[in-house]
Amino acid sequence: MRKDSEKQFKVFNSFAQQNNNYCWTLDEPESTMSLGSTLTKKFPNLSILLLYGPLGAGKTTLVKGIAKSLLIQEPITSPTFPLSQHYPLGSPPLIHLDLYRIEEPHAANEFFLQEEEESKAMGALMVVEWPERLSLPMPDAWRGKLEYSLNKKARNFQLIPPLYKDNKLSISSR
Repeated sequence: MRKDSEKQFKVFNSFAQQNNNYCWTLDEPESTMSLGSTLTKKFPNLSILLLYGPLGAGKTTLVKGIAKSLLIQEPITSPTFPLSQHYPLGSPPLIHLDLYRIEEPHAANEFFLQEEEESKAMGALMVVEWPERLSLPMPDAWRGKLEYSLNKKARNFQLIPPLYKDNKLSISSR
C-alpha cells in the first residue's frame, strides 16, 4: 500500500457518520491536507463547499489538500486580500473564495454570484471560506465546519451534504 493511501486510510478511520453528517478528528495539518485530498474522491458530486471555522482552524490547509487531489501544481494561498484565486489547470478547475474582508452581505452576495457563474462556466469546484458573510439560500452547497477540539490539540471537521427541503440542518460559525 502506498504511503499516501495509508494516510488517506488513516484519515478515514477517524471518520464517523452521524445522521446525514460526516465527522473527522484531525490531529495535525498533514491529516487536514490528507482529508482535503480525499474529499473530492469520496464525494465526487462536490461542486460548492462552504467552509466555516475560526481564524487559524485549517480552512486553507484543507483547500491545499483539495487542490492536490485536483492535480493543481500552483502554490495554494489564502485569498484573503485578493478575495479569490482561480486555478484553471485543475481537473476539475478550482475557484477559492475568502469572504472575510467583505462585511456587507449585499456585496458578498454579488461577488459570490459573479464567481459562481464563472465556476459553472468552467466546470470548477468552488470552495468558499467565511460563507457566513452571505445571505443567500444555498441548498445545493456542501457545508464544512472546522473547529478546535476541547483540548485545542486537534480539530474536528464536520461535512454536511447539501440541504434539502426535508432536511433542516443548520450550521453556525460558533
